[in-house]
Amino acid sequence: MPMRSKKIVFFFPAFTSQEATAPLGILAVSTPLLRAGYEIRIVDSTITPNFHARVIEELEDALCLAVSLVTGPMIRETVQIAKAAKARYPDKPVILGGWHPSLLPHQTLAAPYVDAVVKGQGEEAFLELVQHIEAGESFRGIAGVGYKENGRIVFNPARPLKPIREMPPKAYQLADFDAYQKVCGRRWAMYTSSLACPFNCAYCTNDGVYGRQWNALEPEQVVEETTDLVTRYGLSLLWIVDDNFLVDRDRAVAIAEGLVRRGVQFDWSIQASTNLVVRLTVEELKLLRRAGLSQVSQGADSGSPRVLHLMNKDFQKVETIYEAADKLSQAGIRPSFNMIFGFPGEGEAERRESIDLIMNICRQYPGAEFWTNIFTPYPGAPVMEKAFELGIQVPETLEGWTDFFPRYTTLPWLNGKNHRRVQLMRDYLRIAFNRVPIGRQQKRAVNRLLHELISSPARWRLDHDFYAAPFELWLKEAANRWFPPIKAKVDAHQLSEEAVTC
Repeated sequence: MPMRSKKIVFFFPAFTSQEATAPLGILAVSTPLLRAGYEIRIVDSTITPNFHARVIEELEDALCLAVSLVTGPMIRETVQIAKAAKARYPDKPVILGGWHPSLLPHQTLAAPYVDAVVKGQGEEAFLELVQHIEAGESFRGIAGVGYKENGRIVFNPARPLKPIREMPPKAYQLADFDAYQKVCGRRWAMYTSSLACPFNCAYCTNDGVYGRQWNALEPEQVVEETTDLVTRYGLSLLWIVDDNFLVDRDRAVAIAEGLVRRGVQFDWSIQASTNLVVRLTVEELKLLRRAGLSQVSQGADSGSPRVLHLMNKDFQKVETIYEAADKLSQAGIRPSFNMIFGFPGEGEAERRESIDLIMNICRQYPGAEFWTNIFTPYPGAPVMEKAFELGIQVPETLEGWTDFFPRYTTLPWLNGKNHRRVQLMRDYLRIAFNRVPIGRQQKRAVNRLLHELISSPARWRLDHDFYAAPFELWLKEAANRWFPPIKAKVDAHQLSEEAVTC
């Protein structure tokens, strides 16, 4: 029987409150729905007190519940909300989309509290899905959608990927930027100007969703949309979340020239591989800086040529990382690098090469920063094809992934004493040199002073590979207990069913 409601409830599970902003995937699929006359409700657990109760309340007169998520901690809240929704409204479909359902659609749909999944780009597929729900029709034939029919899991044919220039603009008007600013201390948003990456790093899931088919918006459209976005919503920063912004060098320069002509002042950050950064001259990078580019995030990943080869990163040399840091520093742009420890095949010698790289670059280029991770085996990444022989037990259910990531910060080949040593090393890297997060939580003067005092001994420890009796870390933890950071007006980590409404 057709349903009369035109209301869609989106739930977005919390990822981090420190860098909170509007969920880009939900804003993307919302535009076609709004144009078709549907009403949208977004419940983001990062900014919504009593979000469990709010979802159930909003669902009472809605067509369905939709959740957008990536692999990781977001799955825990997704499972909780989906179960509660089906318990209260068994006839209202629960639909999952985003990175994780796209990479593991069969396993995701097998969960008893999930009725349908959308694979890949969801703008058109989800609109058709909602129209079928409203009309009381089967989901049969909706490209890119998997569903259950008479207890069977059914997948319709895949929906071909569309170039980004053919996709509708995001519905930023739905975002509560005031609430996000209260959480992380900064008014900012994500923006996409291109999709995919031509490279195929062994740890990356991009190929599983986009097939490495890079495509991009024209420079004129990027300039028009970004300047309108920051002006309309009073944003100070745009994080351009393209997988590799600098694939087309001429396009990047044209975007910078257009932004300079517009004269709208705002910071923006990009992601790019080091081999593409160094193709630009210092003068071209200075042009990007005049246009507002303040940071380039790059996957250095390892200081070991051997490990880079294992990562399928032969396109990047260690020397290229230094050159990228040098050119960006000359241009006044912050070089930001990601580093992965514990990749399969990395030993103590290779780890030492990575530490030496970090120490050398941060000393030569004081504005540079490194963000470190322990290797996380994501579904869909090429390295996961060897999961069994690596000793990685891949979860067999959606719920299994809720505990996968805390468990696999300890890897089969990096555990016990070695794991604790790497974690201590990472803790010292956090205090040895300054880093600039997106979120701007205020630190008390005593915390800032302590950081300055312990940064020098932290660097000594890293130089000498000595992490016994880590009294600097004990001091830091004690200071955070005695003088906790000044809290944001909204604290996502305290938001639960029992939380007091602000």
